[in-house]
Amino acid sequence: MSKKKFAVILAGCGHQDGSEIHEATLTLWAIHRHGCDFSCFAPDIGQHHVLNHINGQEMDEKRNVLIEAARIARGQIAPLATFSPAGVDALVLPGGFGAAKNLCSYAWDGPNCTVQPDVARAIQAVHQAGKPIGALCIAPVIVARVLGNGVMLTSGQDQATAQNLLAMGAKNQPTSYGEIAVDRANKIVSTPCYMLDSRIDQVADGIDRLIGALLEMM
Repeated sequence: MSKKKFAVILAGCGHQDGSEIHEATLTLWAIHRHGCDFSCFAPDIGQHHVLNHINGQEMDEKRNVLIEAARIARGQIAPLATFSPAGVDALVLPGGFGAAKNLCSYAWDGPNCTVQPDVARAIQAVHQAGKPIGALCIAPVIVARVLGNGVMLTSGQDQATAQNLLAMGAKNQPTSYGEIAVDRANKIVSTPCYMLDSRIDQVADGIDRLIGALLEMM
């Protein structure tokens, strides 16, 4: 029997302006731990901005989301424009502010955000194919914006994000450390990760449970 394969969409490298590195790495770890394989993708676009991760100040640099995400994927990554749901069994979106800045405009536009076209297409295609989707940390807002229509997601205990999920037509399930929210009808699983003041082991617990739940839905 062939191994199940997960597609992982990255948003750059670094929690302030790209993918949250712990979340991305632990996602890849959990996929392999469950005996599966992964392929990494990222949109081939300019990064919204570059922040100094020591002091949070914006830097006078321009970077590319795909090239930066390749740091996490050890170079094994493809442009998201080439993605096809036919080659995977599930889709996962780690969090990090890059998810809200590069994959969509949620960081500035809230529930009125727009989603990067390749990201929206990938989510829609996987959902229409009846395959499960996982969303970590702030990434559930992307799923809510694309799918809406009552999908169940979590923002941990963050009330402002919960209200924005509702404004985008989704439902919110409060969760605590290492917990997951499971929408079996729509095959969507989410976990709060660093939406809470989590330790890295608590983030790992949630991600491991998320991957396990996605596997059960296949």
